[in-house]
Amino acid sequence: QVPVVESGGGLVQAGGSLRLSCAASGRTISTSDMRWFRQAPGKAREFVAGISWIGGSTSYAESVKGRFTISRDIAKSTVYLQMNSLKVEDTAVYYCAANNVHWGQGTQVTVSS
Repeated sequence: QVPVVESGGGLVQAGGSLRLSCAASGRTISTSDMRWFRQAPGKAREFVAGISWIGGSTSYAESVKGRFTISRDIAKSTVYLQMNSLKVEDTAVYYCAANNVHWGQGTQVTVSS
């Protein structure tokens, strides 16, 4: 099991920003496709953003394109999700996953109107 730990969630007003961090052990960040997912109450878990281990190419859900940015710092073994222009509908528990196999416990993001 590869430990994956999210942090950085919290309560923010609509239009605000948050940066989530995902720390993983060893060489996980540089050898895994890292993705962020989210799950709102009563809804299925959905893909938010991903960064590939080869080349660091990024991908985003349509609902967050232009507002969220995924990045990684291999030296710090950390992946980030910068979330700007947050909306109430972004409220969810955000999860980080390595290769969709190793998952963190999630971090709550609540956006108030």
